[in-house]
Amino acid sequence: MSNHSAVAKNKVPYGQKVAFGIGMLANQMFPAALGIFMVVLVQDLGFPGWMWGVLFFLPRVFDSITDPIMGFISDNTKSKWGRRRHYVFLGAVIMGISFVIMWQLYRVNGLDYNFTYFLLWSFVFYLGLTIFSVPYVAMGYEMSNDFHERTDIMAIAQWIGQWAWVIAPWFWVIMYDQGLFESADVATRTLAVWVGIICMVFAMVPAIFIKSESTLNANYAPLSLKGIGGSLKRILVGFKEAFKSLPFRQLCIATFLIYNTFYTIASFSFFIVVYYLFGGDAGAAGVWPTLFGSVGALATTFIVIPIITYMSKKIGKKKAFIVSQAISVLGYIMLWFLFIPGKPYMFIIALPFFAFGIGSLFTLMMSMTADVIDLDELNSGERREGIFGAIYWWMVKFGFAIAGLLTGTIMSLVGFNPDAAVQPEGAILGLRLFYSGFPILGTLVAIYVMRNYDLTEERANEISAELANRKNAQN
Repeated sequence: MSNHSAVAKNKVPYGQKVAFGIGMLANQMFPAALGIFMVVLVQDLGFPGWMWGVLFFLPRVFDSITDPIMGFISDNTKSKWGRRRHYVFLGAVIMGISFVIMWQLYRVNGLDYNFTYFLLWSFVFYLGLTIFSVPYVAMGYEMSNDFHERTDIMAIAQWIGQWAWVIAPWFWVIMYDQGLFESADVATRTLAVWVGIICMVFAMVPAIFIKSESTLNANYAPLSLKGIGGSLKRILVGFKEAFKSLPFRQLCIATFLIYNTFYTIASFSFFIVVYYLFGGDAGAAGVWPTLFGSVGALATTFIVIPIITYMSKKIGKKKAFIVSQAISVLGYIMLWFLFIPGKPYMFIIALPFFAFGIGSLFTLMMSMTADVIDLDELNSGERREGIFGAIYWWMVKFGFAIAGLLTGTIMSLVGFNPDAAVQPEGAILGLRLFYSGFPILGTLVAIYVMRNYDLTEERANEISAELANRKNAQN
């Protein structure tokens, strides 16, 4: 019983939680800004669709390969700074500088040059993102072994990180304000400098301020060029062993379903607001498309995350997940009725309910992944935060890539053409049906997948106590 109590008292100083959260702001601001800036390639620099597709797909394939390798490297690094901090710092520098350089595109250089230039620097940026994000996420998993403290850490991180999604939609307004910039590509070059440098500094904060113990004398797998074959084999074995864990499979599959179905229809909100609420008049729509994303992120920040954190402590993480996703289903249903032509303000009523889906997902799932990593250590004798984090986020990125393909497929299926001033009959109705129906289907299946998730608080505390006893016996 004393072991349980000792484990429960493992609290993390508030400043450490904030430092981790500032890193999350950088981790989310880069993709948020990237998603908005990418439109400039097609709309202002004349990239054809196939080029946009290549730029979207190839760097993410590269990312999916480097993530697990980085996870293995991070898990097995011997250093006086610990396993993670120096990688987080290095990745922040590469990521920030390459983001700035990547967006210095000029029309006079021509389409082929700009395409090649952007593609090559995209690889550098995603390499920096991998070097930063994989050990950064793993750092969060190992900050505490307390069941509820983990949720607090992730809640604070997500609360801070959500500001990226509050701020980023306003880049649209800045980029296309001719009083500020003569064109969107000029605006992007300037904004990229600010985003890159500021977020680079934010990304360095966890590396500087989060404490870690020396691993110089740890018994880890060797990280040498000579042993690269064996290392790759261990990575594959790590993947296989991770997926043997039923709770981890449930977390990955549920996340994929919710994230994939949400991002498949995410861009439809812009088209529904412009074409359904304002009859295709983008000028009349004004800032309403921006408000949809920004207000939704604010709802996540000030409503969803505090409620979910409270719920998880009262009813457990699994039940909090199921309740929050059920609320999001209600939100999607409400949006069907509250997208009302001539009354755009009505959809704001649905946004707090709608925001429970993605807003609660990573707060709970990252906390639950940390619990699963303890279970893996109990079974395998190894701490593999990097590998588990890499696999989990690989599923997220895979879901995002599939979502990109499905978005285009659905738009073609319903006959929607973004370049047409007037849409074919039934196209907007089709978008609205998918907008509400597709994520509802994904969410309900995810709830079904998680129905028998059994890593409860009691079991997690038992595992922590067993690990503590094992460590004491080894000392």
